[in-house]
Amino acid sequence: MPISRIAVGRREDATHPDALKAALAEFICTLIFVFAGEGSGMAFNKLTNDGSTTPAGLVAASLAHAFGLFVAVSVGANISGGHVNPAVTFGAFIGGNITLLRGILYWIAQLLGSTVACLLLKFATHGMTTAAFSLSTGVTVWNAFVFEIVMTFGLVYTVYATAIDPKKGSLGTIAPIAIGFIVGANILAGGAFTGASMNPAVSFGPALVSWSWENHWVYWAGPLIGGGLAGVVYELFFISHSHEQLPSTDY
Repeated sequence: MPISRIAVGRREDATHPDALKAALAEFICTLIFVFAGEGSGMAFNKLTNDGSTTPAGLVAASLAHAFGLFVAVSVGANISGGHVNPAVTFGAFIGGNITLLRGILYWIAQLLGSTVACLLLKFATHGMTTAAFSLSTGVTVWNAFVFEIVMTFGLVYTVYATAIDPKKGSLGTIAPIAIGFIVGANILAGGAFTGASMNPAVSFGPALVSWSWENHWVYWAGPLIGGGLAGVVYELFFISHSHEQLPSTDY
């Protein structure tokens, strides 16, 4: 059972040099990802004079986030695991794959990375607004809540299948692109409704820098619940049972 492997951890999980290197990697990777993703939205606003979002703008956001996350996960995978997302870290924690102390260290690094990325964007664009995530007209907080849960479930499930599962084999080599693809696809599905965050850090940086917190809780609660559910489901049904003796197929 994954719940039996949940651990608080030791002090070294947050203070050992390797842990600090991993946190620095999470900070840099999240900065890279948010700078590209949030920056693409600001570029769209610049080109359209803050016009309404169009289908082309949604596709552009999807590609920017997919490419940015592909790179961010790739460059962080061998150092920190390339989480780049508190919901991924939470899902790994619920599945017993990271301690609470290491997870908190990652969260701090991810939130700082997102905030610094937005501050850099604000400075580099001469004061343009780093738009916080918001709900589209006609979308209730509960609509958005379900959207964020389902989209983040798909993301963290993909992370488990391609990066965490010990049976992944050579599939691990495509993990970053698979993770980038599911985020890009989910933005095409949910971007017009909630902005398709799937990542509390991605929501936090713009909200802090623009000081806009309306319905912000949705972008924490939804992804954390979705990520936690994915961790439990994958660990319970596909990893825990893998340690049981399977019938022989030798003849």
